[in-house]
Amino acid sequence: MAILKIVTFPDPVLRQRAPEITTFDAKLEKLAADMFETMYDAPGVGLAANQVAVLQRIAVIDVDYHIEGDEDDDGPRRPVETNPRVFDPARDRSPRRKAFH
Repeated sequence: MAILKIVTFPDPVLRQRAPEITTFDAKLEKLAADMFETMYDAPGVGLAANQVAVLQRIAVIDVDYHIEGDEDDDGPRRPVETNPRVFDPARDRSPRRKAFH
């Protein structure tokens, strides 16, 4: 694993739209692992690929909601989100989507 350089505003890669991911292969798995290591080093709780100057639609998240003694706890959760979308309830009025306010 490697710690990647985090880019900051006004780096143009932060405004570019990444292509959708169609295959989660070994290369993408390594990117996710590197992104987790970078996020923990920063430190942070989430990191998107464009924040490390990689134009891929992937983000890693680690928010620990562990409650000691929780019988349903099945270990740490480290989601890797591919092709995430930002939901804007003002623009998306699809009946299948609901916003919680």
